[in-house]
Amino acid sequence: MASNIMIMDIFKTLTTILFAAFLFSACNRPQKTGLEGKIKRDAITVTTKVPGRVAQLRVSEGDVVKKGDTLAVLDLPEVDAKIAQAQGAVRSASAQYEMAERGATPNQLKQLQAKHDALKEQYEFARKSFTRVEAMFADSLISPQSYDEAMAKFQGARAQYDAVVAELAEAKSGVRVENKLMALGQQERASGALKEAEVASSERYIIAPADMSIETISLHIGELATPGYSIFNGYLPQTTWFRFTLAESQVARFQQGQQISVRIPYLNQSVDATVATIKQLPKYANVTTAYPDYELEEAVYEVKARPTELAQADTLLNNATVTFIN
Repeated sequence: MASNIMIMDIFKTLTTILFAAFLFSACNRPQKTGLEGKIKRDAITVTTKVPGRVAQLRVSEGDVVKKGDTLAVLDLPEVDAKIAQAQGAVRSASAQYEMAERGATPNQLKQLQAKHDALKEQYEFARKSFTRVEAMFADSLISPQSYDEAMAKFQGARAQYDAVVAELAEAKSGVRVENKLMALGQQERASGALKEAEVASSERYIIAPADMSIETISLHIGELATPGYSIFNGYLPQTTWFRFTLAESQVARFQQGQQISVRIPYLNQSVDATVATIKQLPKYANVTTAYPDYELEEAVYEVKARPTELAQADTLLNNATVTFIN
């Protein structure tokens, strides 16, 4: 019996403590003075295209840069090596194409002509010798073996002479069109490889794609930047806007194009703005209001308002709280 009384006393004490905690939480819960929102800006990210180590950082966080400014410089030793290889390939392919275009040189023609004359003399001598041997064989003055040897020498001399005649004729008429096209193709291929390497080399300079303010720098000097890695994050100028989220029961308070007044608590001042868009948010979307007050079955909407003085709004802190008071 005594244990049951003790359990009841403990239960009453816990109930009292929980009720007191609930009252304390309710009293200390921030009181909403209006619809809460956030200051937002259009963000921009600068990434790398080729891998390399950061050699120089030419800006700091908080800097405002112009489109085309160099933000960083990467060290690309592999690209430099590819450029040297491509330059050598271009020189070799250009020489091959020039040789194919010009054909044989005068000295090469002289060498071929001398070779032609020498083989012609050998052929004439072999032909005359074979004619004599053929007559002697007809009179049975030599053996068949001697006749076959003389014929083989004659045929060999004639084959060599025919070959040099064709070689000399080709040299005089120029290189075949197919060989010229093949040499031209090799030259164009080498030139394309060189251009590709030069384009990759130009990517060592990280350039600002637009006017922007630098918010964060992800890498330091000496660190490796992989392709597509975000080095710089920032905001575009004059893109400040105010974002509110509210339930469908409250969305009637706003209309597109409506002029509203937004209060900025941390500055204790008001800013005029214009409602730009009103759109429904997915169920999983982020809700800006710290203490949302709507039914679970209600749809949630985002209201985006642009400040009237965009240049002045650039000085506002991003993601700071703002309020709209009806």
